Amino acid sequence: MAHLFRDLSLGHSKRGTTATVAATAVTATAMPVADLPSPFGQLTPTLTDSDLRLTAYEIFVSACRTSSGKPLSSISQADRSSSSSSPTPTPPISPSLQRSLTSTAASRVKKAFGLKYSPSSKKSPSGKDTSPAKAAKKPMTVGELMRFQMRVSEDTDSRIRRALLRIAASQVGRRIESMVLPLELLQQFKSSDFTDQQEYEAWQKRNLKILEAGLLLHPRLPLDKSNTAPQRLRQIIHGALDRPMETGRNNESMQLLRNAVVSLACRSFDGSEACHWADGFPLNLRLYEMLLEACFDVNEETSIIEEVDELMEQIKKTWGILGMNQMLHNICFTWVLFHRFVTTGQVENYLLDAADNQLAEVAKDAKTTKDPEYPKILSSMLSSILGWAEKRLLAYHDTFDSANIDSMQNIVSLGVSAAKILVEDISHEYRRRRKSEVDVARNRIDTYIRSSLRTAFAQASPYYLYCNGAGEHDCQLTNVMLVIMEKADSSRRASKNRPNSLPVLAILAKDVGELAVNEKVVFSPILKRWHPFSAGVAVATLHACYGNELKQFISGITELTPDAVQVLRAADKLEKDLVQIAVEDSVDSEDGGKAIIREMPPFEAEAAIANLVKAWVKTRVDRLKEWVDRNLQEEVWNPQANEEGYASSAVELMRIIDETLNAFFQLPIPMHPALLPDLMAGFDRCLQYYITKAKSGCGSRNTFVPTMPALTRCTTGSKFQGVWKKKEKSPHSQKRNSQVAVVNGDNSFGIPQLCVRINTMQRLRMELEVLEKRVITHLRNCESAHAEDLSNGLGKKFELAPAACLEGIQQLSEALAYKIIFHDLSHVLWDGLYVGEPSSSRIEPLLQELEQNLMIVSDNIHERVRTRAITDIMRASFDGFLLVLLAGGPSRAFSRQDSQIIEDDFKSLKDLFWSNGDGLPADLIDKFSGTVRGVLPLFRTDTESLIQRFRQVTLETYGPSARSRLPLPPTSGQWNSTEPNTLLRVLCYRNDEAASKFLKKTYNLPKKL
Repeated sequence: MAHLFRDLSLGHSKRGTTATVAATAVTATAMPVADLPSPFGQLTPTLTDSDLRLTAYEIFVSACRTSSGKPLSSISQADRSSSSSSPTPTPPISPSLQRSLTSTAASRVKKAFGLKYSPSSKKSPSGKDTSPAKAAKKPMTVGELMRFQMRVSEDTDSRIRRALLRIAASQVGRRIESMVLPLELLQQFKSSDFTDQQEYEAWQKRNLKILEAGLLLHPRLPLDKSNTAPQRLRQIIHGALDRPMETGRNNESMQLLRNAVVSLACRSFDGSEACHWADGFPLNLRLYEMLLEACFDVNEETSIIEEVDELMEQIKKTWGILGMNQMLHNICFTWVLFHRFVTTGQVENYLLDAADNQLAEVAKDAKTTKDPEYPKILSSMLSSILGWAEKRLLAYHDTFDSANIDSMQNIVSLGVSAAKILVEDISHEYRRRRKSEVDVARNRIDTYIRSSLRTAFAQASPYYLYCNGAGEHDCQLTNVMLVIMEKADSSRRASKNRPNSLPVLAILAKDVGELAVNEKVVFSPILKRWHPFSAGVAVATLHACYGNELKQFISGITELTPDAVQVLRAADKLEKDLVQIAVEDSVDSEDGGKAIIREMPPFEAEAAIANLVKAWVKTRVDRLKEWVDRNLQEEVWNPQANEEGYASSAVELMRIIDETLNAFFQLPIPMHPALLPDLMAGFDRCLQYYITKAKSGCGSRNTFVPTMPALTRCTTGSKFQGVWKKKEKSPHSQKRNSQVAVVNGDNSFGIPQLCVRINTMQRLRMELEVLEKRVITHLRNCESAHAEDLSNGLGKKFELAPAACLEGIQQLSEALAYKIIFHDLSHVLWDGLYVGEPSSSRIEPLLQELEQNLMIVSDNIHERVRTRAITDIMRASFDGFLLVLLAGGPSRAFSRQDSQIIEDDFKSLKDLFWSNGDGLPADLIDKFSGTVRGVLPLFRTDTESLIQRFRQVTLETYGPSARSRLPLPPTSGQWNSTEPNTLLRVLCYRNDEAASKFLKKTYNLPKKL
């Protein structure tokens, strides 16, 4: 016990006589604290602190009388004689209570901790003789001391002891733990045993309410809903509360009460004989709290009594009745110490030290206990302590000053201890993480510093208060803050009509510097115990606060004025002072203070100027984007309107970019190289946006390639059903169809117009290279540029636009190609090629119209992208040719003899692009014709061989499971002579009986789509 008071300094007090105790019992009440409710939960409001205190005292006396291990009946014969011969005998003190108090305990505590104490042996509270001489001759017993401390009158105490004697006489051999004390007391007395009826009724109601609280409201064992005893007991108690019942022995109403009480109290987890009537949470904790409060002197409420060890030894004997243990005792005693500090004016710091020392014991318990209820109780108590502490620490500049600065360390220590237990021993999240990752104490102190300094800054900032429409009387300011306000008051009054009051912001920089120095001198030495770099955190916080104000100021100016320079210089000096404190504070840190410095992004004059320039850049980039939106809506993409073959909007866009670049390098600033990347990135985004908008709505390859039709058997002579006329209603096909519709209905997406769009993107690619070289030239002429600026290639910052140009050219070129083949020439490709008899519907019409389109493209497209566009058209025509052969619908059928026609036609198609050596290179044509050349031999292969090859490839693809029944291979669109679907489609379009029988037998394919 004594070790908990290592740092206590007990006050010296005098205890009063019985008369004093009686007066105290009437006038002294527990001091309520609005912001400090009990963490153990609320009991019924009908139970007052006085009720609980008296019940706790009864438990204490009964527990001490039987704590020797002997049954309750183990008392002297003289006691029994006295009990039987006198109607109201004066009971002897039990051996444990009768031990007289000497200075032994006091000297032990004093020797261990050097404490001052409140001596109990100076005066007896008996009330029989109040003279100092008499009192000094008769030492107090533990029982007398406890009665005095708990403000119990001698009459009440005598009645309790008399009842215990009667109980002992009638319950021979039983221990008090196996009895329900309030029930037993009710049986011992009648109204005639009290001085008046009112006292009797109050006594009866208190015991009934205690029974209700212990057995019905807060039972140790949960109540069984199927058990009728709780309802019976509730009815009996409520009836007796409304109309007092007759108590005493052999009474029918008492027998009913006993039956209901015993049936509930004698329920047990383990079959023991203990009665559970006062050991349920939170009733037991509140009763125990009352007992622990007796450790404080009733006349000097901040002093621990001299005999605390002796008294605590007796208090712990109540554990068996209250269901307490050492761990719960540690929690309760911590709370009692802390609560006493708060309720007595928060002046005795040794109480906080004691509570903190006790928390060290609680922390050990929390690491070892497996009791599921314990964490809930502990968490509630710690949360209460932490909440109270943090209300003061989150704004410690308002809480502490020179008069109470000593208590700050105690409060911080207690709050950190509570937080550590909550996080390290209760939080499941913490247990899942490595403990090395979390420093609870440091994190909490970090939070307190930042929160309090933000509050102090807001109070210290006349600029802040003015801009937010507040005056100095709207804030609770410390003396330091009021002085700061007075210094800035005249400046604020002079600037009422100027929201961006420059002098005030400059004064604020000076005042914040003084606040930082005060923090370093007064508070940081205290906080450094838990956070080695507390001063660094403080100045980093002030730096951020002032930086926010400075940022608001800068956002309101559009040019650099002398007043602006004045503010920026003051800000620059403040920043240097704050950084110096941070560096000095962090010199011993592992990173040399880099982490703190990283929290302090510069706001010196050059940085402020840079921000203004960045705003200038942003404005112009935003305007450029608006210009792109506006001009692209008016662009016609017509070769006749654009004589050079590319859009006039692109020419104008590059001109604006060039003019903006020249204006940037003419700005009177010293940091062109540092700010250039922002400008270039803005240009880059605008160019990318232009390119994206320029290709929007033009479609892509997939826009024009038709959806693959369902597999069917050819049927010659039937009316042709076009591939594109029987498309599946898929979301993708609907999207493509809508895009085609857009293309059909708008001349700006015709072949010449697409060529102009491609040319425009090629032109932008070329201009970007020129612009990057021009930027390098500007940098060479810039005085602030260094050699590394040029070597690092600051000018070459176009990253999005070049890639967007290449992607746009590729997309538009493919869209152009597939639009020509699958849309513009669909009437000769789908409606004509090989429809009906292949020999009479050959490829010449397609070649003629394709050649005309190739001439249009060649005439309108830039020479640097011409080969790419023609190549894409060739690839699209090869894809269309294969699609006709393998998915052309039931109106197409081919015999083996038709294979030569097909091969000749394909050669003619290739020759069109070769153009006797004036067209595409032969190797390029061979590269893209490989797929068609691999498939064409299948058309001259005999049907049986095709079927055999199809079976073999299918078995290789699907395995042995395909032997019994050949699965229908899915359409991949990736045609290949070794691919099952390709072989099957050749068979579907094979015009002979063998193919028909195989397809009918194997797949039962229809002859119509």
